[in-house]
Amino acid sequence: MTKLDKPEKEKNIKEERLGHTGLAALKQAILTLPKCPGVYRMLNKDGEVLYVGKARNLKRRVANYTNLSNLPLRLQKMVIQTIKLEVVTTHTEAEALLLESNLIKRLAPRYNVLLRDDKSFPYILLTAKLNGKTLRTGAVNNKINEKTIKTASSMHKSKINPDDWIGITKYRGARTIEGEYYGPFASAGAVNRTLNSLERAFLLRSCSDSVFSGRSRACLKYQLKRCSAPCVGHISSENYSNLVKQARIFLGGHSRAVQESIAEEMHAASKNLEFEAAGRARDRIRALTQIQAHQDINVESIRLPEADIIAAWKTAGQTCVQVFFFRGGRNYGNHAYFPRHDKSLRVEEVLTAFIGQFYEDKSPPRLLLLSHQLEDEDLLKLALAVRAKRKVKISVPLRGYRRKLLNHALDNAREALKRKLAEKATNEELIKKTAKLFNLPNPIERIEVYDNSHVGGQHAIGAMIVAGPEGFIKTAYRKFNMQGHIKGKDLKYSPGDDYGMMDEMLSRRFSRAIKEDPKKVSGQWPQLLLIDGGLGQLRAATAVLDKLNIKGITVAAIAKGPDRNAGQEKFFTNDKNPFSLTSDDSLLYYLQRLRDEAHRFAIGSHRAKRSKAITNNPLDEISGIGAKRKKALLNHFGSARAVARAGLLDLEEVDGISTTVAQTVYNHFNTNA
Repeated sequence: MTKLDKPEKEKNIKEERLGHTGLAALKQAILTLPKCPGVYRMLNKDGEVLYVGKARNLKRRVANYTNLSNLPLRLQKMVIQTIKLEVVTTHTEAEALLLESNLIKRLAPRYNVLLRDDKSFPYILLTAKLNGKTLRTGAVNNKINEKTIKTASSMHKSKINPDDWIGITKYRGARTIEGEYYGPFASAGAVNRTLNSLERAFLLRSCSDSVFSGRSRACLKYQLKRCSAPCVGHISSENYSNLVKQARIFLGGHSRAVQESIAEEMHAASKNLEFEAAGRARDRIRALTQIQAHQDINVESIRLPEADIIAAWKTAGQTCVQVFFFRGGRNYGNHAYFPRHDKSLRVEEVLTAFIGQFYEDKSPPRLLLLSHQLEDEDLLKLALAVRAKRKVKISVPLRGYRRKLLNHALDNAREALKRKLAEKATNEELIKKTAKLFNLPNPIERIEVYDNSHVGGQHAIGAMIVAGPEGFIKTAYRKFNMQGHIKGKDLKYSPGDDYGMMDEMLSRRFSRAIKEDPKKVSGQWPQLLLIDGGLGQLRAATAVLDKLNIKGITVAAIAKGPDRNAGQEKFFTNDKNPFSLTSDDSLLYYLQRLRDEAHRFAIGSHRAKRSKAITNNPLDEISGIGAKRKKALLNHFGSARAVARAGLLDLEEVDGISTTVAQTVYNHFNTNA
């Protein structure tokens, strides 16, 4: 056989193999595909979605996959594994793009660009009503003369309805509450700092309706000059309305007009010898200045009222995408993303896929400034316009202040990727040392670390964190509410029994894994379990794996040193005597980090569960009492305690509470009567 014959033979073998798998499936599907826009999904023999794509013409697009010589290697591998094709037709290509982004985020196909570190961003929300009327969304007069805050003695407490007083609060999630949203902010810390300053500047209420209704006197925020106390009538509706208007103007980007207006009030009050009012105005100006200082106001950002700057930098087959948020002429922060993709993809392809998925569940701004020109820019603009219900402009600036801001975002993307690659290299080296330390036969792709937290056995929580060569995999974290049983089987362990909780936690985790992936092909099986504890915890974990007949997973326990001193940890395994590492060993520090992260996650979950139990409203326990009826009861009586003390006739007087429901509520609180 000559050298020229070998590649040709390999090609023929490859073509023959494909003919029996992917190519045959695709060619068969093409026969019935329509020539219209839509989305197609490629599935393997296990039903796993390998790839999701959109097309203007489904028949023509899928036919391209049958020409193997024009496909890159990653797509050839995808075709080999494909045995089934599923399609969904749409009316337009823009609808197909929106559906494609939704399916990619939901199904996480192996061969698509995946936005893994996605999250909802926090906003500042002004609730929608004041004095029973919805605020108009148009601009208001910038020159506002706020009256001095006075006690409105004519306002009787029973007539103060929380719906009549606009509140300001942090909000995250779907926009199901009517109101005005300002943001997004890049982090919870950024929005919390801004919200604290806004409270001092505009004195708007930030409490919930139930707290508002239950007040009989002003709360501590009124004493700290962070609220005008409308709940007890310390401000008239006219004055409060002016404060709301000023807040809207400021959040809309007209901060200078608001500051000038408050400054005029300060000077006028000073001339009239009203020094207390002048001091309040001075404190408000300081709060506004502090907001601007935190948001890095500069000349360039002021000229950019509503835009997202998206810059991508690719190195060593990985890409970092930096997103900067500008709203109302302010920089609301930035966030770095590291989408998963094939190394052969161009940065323009990665950026196109990223934008589609990033705005899948959030409204895009009026302007996107991008670092690279996109191939499907017109289609993407159309899809984003459908999402936003208004026009969205996409621009790649080459000069001027916009280019300066974009270069700043590119610098941040480059530096973030450099840190990510350095961290990954360090993690990979430490992962190799970990495998050698515990005598693992194969490289480590996944480490699972377990811990639990409780107080006297109450509100017990088990926690699992996951780490790999790229660091902590936070999307794989899982918490377990300890129940004392598995599918009705009583484990018979007492509250606070760490061994019993370890049994339950690992039994639930791996029983589910066996059910979902018995052949261990998903990559969700760990090579190493690291348990926070000593020999007892090690034996409990090993017993669970033996009971479930799970082989090939190494278990190790890490116990704190004498007096719980860090640096003197002792390690326990099943194949060697207990041992320790020197205090200056980098591997010891890495294993401590894993243990501490599991501990942090367990403690945080436990505290959240305990806090929820402490703040639980007794009305939530009553069958038939939903959000509307609970609100009606609290508005009428002022607190859950007052509801519990109410008589049957009093309960029947509440709007929306029928005689039957009133009897149910009364019986709930008077079962021992």
